[in-house]
Amino acid sequence: NSKSHLIIGDCDTVELAATFSTPLYVFDEATLRTKCMEFRQEFSQRYPNTMVIYACKAFINPALALLLKEEGLGLDVVSAGEISIVRSIAFPLEKAYFHGNNKTQEELKLALEWGIGRIVVDNLYELHLLGRLAEERGAIQDILLRLSPGVDPHTHRHITTGIIDSKFGFLIINGKAEEALTEAIATPSLNLVGLHFHLGSSIFEVSPYIEAIKVVLHFAAAMKEKHSFELKEFSPGGGFAIQYLLD
Repeated sequence: NSKSHLIIGDCDTVELAATFSTPLYVFDEATLRTKCMEFRQEFSQRYPNTMVIYACKAFINPALALLLKEEGLGLDVVSAGEISIVRSIAFPLEKAYFHGNNKTQEELKLALEWGIGRIVVDNLYELHLLGRLAEERGAIQDILLRLSPGVDPHTHRHITTGIIDSKFGFLIINGKAEEALTEAIATPSLNLVGLHFHLGSSIFEVSPYIEAIKVVLHFAAAMKEKHSFELKEFSPGGGFAIQYLLD
C-alpha cells in the first residue's frame, strides 16, 4: 500500500501484527476459494469423475475445513486429531482419505467407527491389522494401496517418497506391491478399490508424475490380467513446488 506495507486480503499485515502479535499466520479466504475452484475446473473438464483432495498436514482448523467442505474438496487426513477437526464441522467423511505409514491400532479403530471413506494402506502390518479390525466390527472397509513406483522426482532426498529405497508404500519392482494386492483381494473385510502413489514434495517438473502414472497403470493392467483386479480409483500424489519470483 502507500505505506509500503504488505496487504493480504485487503488487510494491512503491519496492523495485523500490531493487533495479534507475531508469529501470525494469515490466510486470504478469496484466494483459497479461487484456487479450489481452479483445481476443480482444470481437472474436471479433462476427467469429469475427479475429486481434488486437500492434504490437512499443510494446515487445518475448523474454519479452513468448513471452507474446503463448501468448495467440494476431499481431505487427506493422517491422524485421529485431524479426523476430529474435520468431524467437528460435519465434513462428509466418505470424502476423507486416511493416509500415513504409522497408523496406530486405536486410530484405525476410530477410522472404522467414524466411517472414513478410504484408508490408504502403507505396509503389510497395517493391511493385516486393518483386515482383522474390520472383521471384528463386521465391516467391509474400502482401501487403496500406496505403491512406490521407483521414480526419482528430482527433489531433495529427505522429501522424496516414491523411489526404490523409500520406506513408504509397497515397491512394485520387488514384487511387494503384487503381494499386498493379492492379500488385500483375499481379505473379505477389505475392499480394494484403487492404487495410490506419492512422489515427494517441492517437485518442479511434470515429467516424474507422468512417468510414475505410467508405471502404476502398467502395474494395474498386469494385475487385471493375473488377478482380475479392477482399478476403480487412481490417486497420484506429490507436492508440486511453488515458483517464487524475486525482484
